[in-house]
Amino acid sequence: MASANELVQTIKKASLDAIEASKPVNVYFGVVKSIHPLTVNVEQKLKLGESQLILTRNVTDYDTMVTVEWDSEEEETTHNRNDLRQPGSDEESPDGSMEAPSGGHFHRITGEKRITIRNGLAVGEEVILVRQQKGQKFIVLDRIGK
Repeated sequence: MASANELVQTIKKASLDAIEASKPVNVYFGVVKSIHPLTVNVEQKLKLGESQLILTRNVTDYDTMVTVEWDSEEEETTHNRNDLRQPGSDEESPDGSMEAPSGGHFHRITGEKRITIRNGLAVGEEVILVRQQKGQKFIVLDRIGK
């Protein structure tokens, strides 16, 4: 019976060694140490540079298109035009602005607009990284929310 048990243990160990040797995906935690050039310290043991990091959209600035339909914030008007509506009215003037009851005005903003999402990393932020299987590259998945 002892030899069967030893055989099972040997097979288990060989399996674990094979898995480790293939360098499966592992999750790490790091801290951004600098932005230009980008460096991340991983669990206080390993310093990764830009060439070793693959950034996802979650940790970069990027442009995207959005569809909007909103009104700008009210501004005090300096218009001295006869075509603006009377205070208290809620109809649109010929130029697309609307007069607010206080005498200010705002503009309707509609359509498809390009915006920039500011998601770039900052020094001191903690990040979640995944090492590529069998590789020396690390994918920066996201920052750790606080």
